[in-house]
Amino acid sequence: MENKTKKKGLVSTCIILVIALVMATVTGISFSKKRNFVEDIVVGSNVTGTFKLDEYNENLKGTVGDVDVYVLKGEEAGGSVLILGGTHANEPAGHMAAILILEQFQVSKGTVYVIPNICQSGLTHNDPLEGTPQYLHFTTKNGEMRTFHFGSRASDPIDQWPDPDTYLHTSGNWTSDKIKEGVKTTQTLSGSEVRNQNRCYPGIADGTVTERVSYAVTNMINTLKIDMVIDLHESSPEYAVNNAIVAHQDALSMAADTKLELDGIDISIRVEPSPAGLRGLTHRELGDYTDAYALLCEVGNPSQGRFRGYTDGTLAISGKDPCYAAAYAINDGKLLYVDYSSGDFPLALRVARHVATCAQLILSMNFEIDDAAREVIVDNFEDADMIDEFYNDLVEADDLGLWLN
Repeated sequence: MENKTKKKGLVSTCIILVIALVMATVTGISFSKKRNFVEDIVVGSNVTGTFKLDEYNENLKGTVGDVDVYVLKGEEAGGSVLILGGTHANEPAGHMAAILILEQFQVSKGTVYVIPNICQSGLTHNDPLEGTPQYLHFTTKNGEMRTFHFGSRASDPIDQWPDPDTYLHTSGNWTSDKIKEGVKTTQTLSGSEVRNQNRCYPGIADGTVTERVSYAVTNMINTLKIDMVIDLHESSPEYAVNNAIVAHQDALSMAADTKLELDGIDISIRVEPSPAGLRGLTHRELGDYTDAYALLCEVGNPSQGRFRGYTDGTLAISGKDPCYAAAYAINDGKLLYVDYSSGDFPLALRVARHVATCAQLILSMNFEIDDAAREVIVDNFEDADMIDEFYNDLVEADDLGLWLN
């Protein structure tokens, strides 16, 4: 009897071990594929060059943070703009809008720099326990399938570990005469925020991978004398800062002009001032530690919010969620900060908003600076009518793939 019991126990143990081995193998293959997947960025003739971010921080060389910077340089000299996508890799509109911009903007004067995957580490994994998709798939007008990452809000722990109990944000060796006396430049945050790309500016040259990336961006802006930087994000529909431009105080008038122009073509957007005491963010630190106009754009993302239901690639692209529809029906929609009356908030709309906002911000920058030598001109977005036409065409088609190369 005792031998039979031992035999049954051994068989059960072996079965459990086999199941565990199979599960480990399957998850390991999925993890490796995600970690090493390379997105197919289609570079057209509008892209005049690329360089690695390590040109502005040699400590990035050989790391996951050493991403490509795409250069769209016009034939005529002018000003310059930097567009950042993928800061938070679970916010696909920021990532995809930057990709669409680098594939579609036709720059004739000045230079537009685009980094669509500024937090590449975040694209290589997903947030644990969130059940989000690993990839998003789009079919182009040529019938080709293009696949992109859906990632995490933070850098992969594999790239910097362990998280501290608390993260003390500092400005490193950077100094600025823009910061008023008495304003603190340090801030204590939850330990995991050390992997949040948008809490690590202006960056530390030899810090964590996330801090090194932030340092390189700040150094690049200063070295190239970039005139404006735009950081593209998404937020939960129930988050108060939504469908908005968050602007450093030096860029507030430019953001206000953009709001007025976009309101004129029925793209409603708010302007929020960057809080001086909230450290580590692009709209604060890049405005304080560089001469660039620093702005951040937010748009609502149902696949990111806490009210959402089943989360897959369909939700991320369609923005259609019955849980958010139910939330919008409560108290005349006052639970949400986006208009969910249609029952969806699709990715095509969110990307269209970001691209239109970037295009109008460039026009507003030209007006604000009022110096022909520092203009940036994008031929296919050179006035409000062109922005309006693009926006309405993409929203009506509701198919982002048709605008990808």
